[in-house]
Amino acid sequence: MAVLIDPPRWPAHGTLFSHLVSDTSLEELHAFARLAELPPRAFDHDHYDVPTSRYDDLISLGAIPVTEMELIRALTASGLRVRKPQKAPTRDQALAIAHRSWSYLALPEEIRDNILTRWQEPTRHYHDVRHLAQVLAALGSLACSDPLVILAAWFHDAIYDGVPGQDEEASAQLAETTLRATRLPAADITEIGQLIRMTATHTPTTHREALLSDADLSILGQIPGRYHVYVRDVRLDYSHVTDDDWSIGRSQVLRHLLAKDPLFHTELARDLWEAQARHNLTAELQVLNPPTHLPPSAPQGSTLEG
Repeated sequence: MAVLIDPPRWPAHGTLFSHLVSDTSLEELHAFARLAELPPRAFDHDHYDVPTSRYDDLISLGAIPVTEMELIRALTASGLRVRKPQKAPTRDQALAIAHRSWSYLALPEEIRDNILTRWQEPTRHYHDVRHLAQVLAALGSLACSDPLVILAAWFHDAIYDGVPGQDEEASAQLAETTLRATRLPAADITEIGQLIRMTATHTPTTHREALLSDADLSILGQIPGRYHVYVRDVRLDYSHVTDDDWSIGRSQVLRHLLAKDPLFHTELARDLWEAQARHNLTAELQVLNPPTHLPPSAPQGSTLEG
């Protein structure tokens, strides 16, 4: 069990960067990062990027200096290495995914651009355009080409203030108001609003709702490195919450999700994501080690799960 660091040789932001990894677990890596007071944003799926100014300091704290190839071999042998196709999309990649999705909807680009402006608000971390891209890509994995479900995905977190229930209602109302100016039938617009409101509780009652719910929660079933990026970003979305309150609230959400049977509602989503999601949720809950007096589930509408 060791934390390893390679020489600083990667240029960025006017300096050089090293990679800091664990040869055992991401939990060990995060614990070391907290000890070293590294910023959460420095975490990138399977490593922390650290500037050359911290290199000697991190070694003094216990990081073992190795060559670049030794670090890659150790990371690969640990099973923690995340290759590029498995990583969360960059914001530019997410925008490209979103633009491709919209091109099939035959709706004005002005509407697209207005929604994307909301998804790119600087205060967002997890609930940004990368989440929209994840949901759209997940719908593709579920072979969903239903324009109503896709439009609901576009609007489902278009308004995001971190207020459970209110965000979904406001997003639904935005969708209904915006789409009334198009040629979509009134019944379709109403259904899109209902689909968005469902994401407050993830309790679908129709196949369309099941598809959107599963796509929205698909991040839970990703490989651990990508899941840890998601957890980091959700924590940043709730940076105004104290660590103690975060631990309590997040633990409630994790228990609530683990109590869902099934967590995913379509057969294909269960095949793709259920087992890994339960592994990820259980591992995170164990790390939080919540007090035994916590209630067994989160109140309806809690969105700390993203």
